[in-house]
Amino acid sequence: MHNPDDRPARLSILKGIFPVDRACAWRDVLSGISLASMDIPQVLGYARIAGMPTVTGLYTVFLPLVAFALFGASRHLVVAADSATATIFASRASTLAPMGSAAYVALAGMVALLTAALLLLARIFKLGFLADFLSRTVLVGFLTGVGVQVSIAMLGDMFGMTVPYPSSRSLAQVFYVIVHAAQAHLPTLALTALVVGAILLCKRFLPRVPVPLIAVVGSIAASKTFDFAAHGISVLGPIAGGLPPLGFPAVTWQQFLDLIPVAASCFVMIIAQSAAAARVFAQQYHEEVDTNADILGLAAANAAAAFSGTFVVNGSPTQTAMAERAGTRSQIAQLAFAAVVVVVLLFFGTYLQYLPHCVLAGIVFTIAVGLVNVPSLAAIRSESPGEFALALVTAAAVVMVGVEHGILLAVALSLLRHVRHSYRPHTMVLEPSAANGKWQPVPATPGIMTAPGLIVYRFGSDLFFANDHLFSQEVLKLVDAAPGGVRAFVVDAGAITALDYSAARTLSDLIGDVHDRKVDVIFGRVTPYLRSDMDRHGITQVVGESNVFATLHEALSAAGVSPPHEVSAV
Repeated sequence: MHNPDDRPARLSILKGIFPVDRACAWRDVLSGISLASMDIPQVLGYARIAGMPTVTGLYTVFLPLVAFALFGASRHLVVAADSATATIFASRASTLAPMGSAAYVALAGMVALLTAALLLLARIFKLGFLADFLSRTVLVGFLTGVGVQVSIAMLGDMFGMTVPYPSSRSLAQVFYVIVHAAQAHLPTLALTALVVGAILLCKRFLPRVPVPLIAVVGSIAASKTFDFAAHGISVLGPIAGGLPPLGFPAVTWQQFLDLIPVAASCFVMIIAQSAAAARVFAQQYHEEVDTNADILGLAAANAAAAFSGTFVVNGSPTQTAMAERAGTRSQIAQLAFAAVVVVVLLFFGTYLQYLPHCVLAGIVFTIAVGLVNVPSLAAIRSESPGEFALALVTAAAVVMVGVEHGILLAVALSLLRHVRHSYRPHTMVLEPSAANGKWQPVPATPGIMTAPGLIVYRFGSDLFFANDHLFSQEVLKLVDAAPGGVRAFVVDAGAITALDYSAARTLSDLIGDVHDRKVDVIFGRVTPYLRSDMDRHGITQVVGESNVFATLHEALSAAGVSPPHEVSAV
């Protein structure tokens, strides 16, 4: 594996490109052109999800793509428009300005700029570890909810009707479409069915055929030839061609404040999705992961998006997977992709005006359906019903209360699940086996003894303010319920690596209560970290320095017990 520290300092920002040789560079150029053929229809669809002018989807794969290629570290990550962040933005911005208007585009640029600022702060303070705070379970649930919401949002265009509800009101949208289904425009619905059916069938049987691109090109040609607009099939209409205009997104102070939560939600999703995608493909090709450098690249990409009139961009797992299947192995491929986009913007942009809305909606619908990861949901359900419930709650929140609140709920549920495990950890007592008399860990139940006069107790988490009372209550119950009384209580502290102030005060009181019962308290398997906390909080002095040991055998010997050999492996 190449050591990045060996690169010349002047090339340190090009981690996603170097090292490279001529043969690999040409391979990536060809792969980037192939990727463009598959991805351009998708980014047009993402612009539709975001409520932005269609051409801005192409803007996301020009300057933002180049910015990440220069400043990011991942050789594989494709940073462009993404359905999740597009939906987060649209769910809030659609209440502040009409979709597609100049004011709405300015809101999009400010969200991208605020997101870039948050990402830059995360890079400065090396907050790449934040990616770990969104669990895979709730991320699956979140993307499922996004998939359902986006699918519903596309129904109006697919049926050829105008739905008078914003994308954030999914239930109202689907109810309206059902009630007014008889008013669907049949030619529009037929064209939609043809596009969706072709994409889904080819995805199953001919996955390498760029059906979305064929659908876009074919529908544009047919629309221009047969004048779809005159037959009631809605088309995009006039689109400004050329390169993106550069400028600062101007919004009011109140709009600025309203957009901060939106940018924060996008920030969390970008950190989680981008880190996950970069990590998966880096591991696949035995490359190192530099999350903080990728965050810098993402900040640069979103700044480029803000100043080039487009919306927030993200490291997309689906587009990164498409790039890998196309054969890309470095950011040179993404630079080639950007070059193709420049050609389209300069010479083919005017043809986009003939693109039917229903074709884009059908493409987006198939993308959204793909976000509902049924195999992952089934695996979660079979392995952990509790986590499956969390995934469903997250998905339902996204659909019913909106994406912005859904991502915040996803983070909260991830943290809550972690805290719940720490709050009620597994606790055990060593007990002689009925079969051979050797000590084995069993759930801590009052009345269990390890040996006459001895209880060996294990607490499966760090001690902190939320679980210290549980520790205290369980210890007292075990001591009070012990048949024949207890003379020594040994705490196996192998899983306890830290002790906060609140837990230290509770532990000090507990030791006093146990001593009042004429029971000696001994700590075994105390790590240097825990010993430091015990010394700092005065616990070592309360329990007695002679009763704190680095191994369980020493603790048992101090309790006057000759432990079985098997205890060393417990």
